[in-house]
Amino acid sequence: MRKKIAMTVNGKVESFEVDVRDSLLEVLRNTLGYTGVKKGCGVGECGACSVLIDGVPIDSCIYLAVWADGKTILTIEGVAQDGELSPVQQAFVDKGAVQCGFCTPGLVLTTTALAESGQEYTKDELKRELSGHFCRCTGYQNIFKAAEKAIETCRHDGSCGNHHPADHHHDQEKQEGSE
Repeated sequence: MRKKIAMTVNGKVESFEVDVRDSLLEVLRNTLGYTGVKKGCGVGECGACSVLIDGVPIDSCIYLAVWADGKTILTIEGVAQDGELSPVQQAFVDKGAVQCGFCTPGLVLTTTALAESGQEYTKDELKRELSGHFCRCTGYQNIFKAAEKAIETCRHDGSCGNHHPADHHHDQEKQEGSE
């Protein structure tokens, strides 16, 4: 059975038909071409497929695409602004938290959500928040350092607040109104 759905992905409204059994991961990668969303375990355990849905990190491999109808999705392709790395991405580079890169998109998106929350996190809370991500390369210390740096940077200068769902809808409305 197929169903027509619409969602906003990285600020762009997308409308298309999906098989009701397709995961959001399959649709993002195979239908829309967002290959930064990685397929890892396929059962919601590794975090490689994480995207932000209305600002909340979700494992897209276990989230049906039809559930995303009307939602705002942020993938790693939408994090950088005007060709510049986001503060979260820059922190991952600066702290050496990137090695093979397979887990990086999910970690960057989850850290983006944490940074945009405006909350402060203890080391233990941060570890718990990132615990849904597996990394085979880094040993996690540099990932935690990058997340701490990103959250601190965003809290002090407000530079990470670019991905809230309301902002995307507002931007889309402005674009449509100017056409």
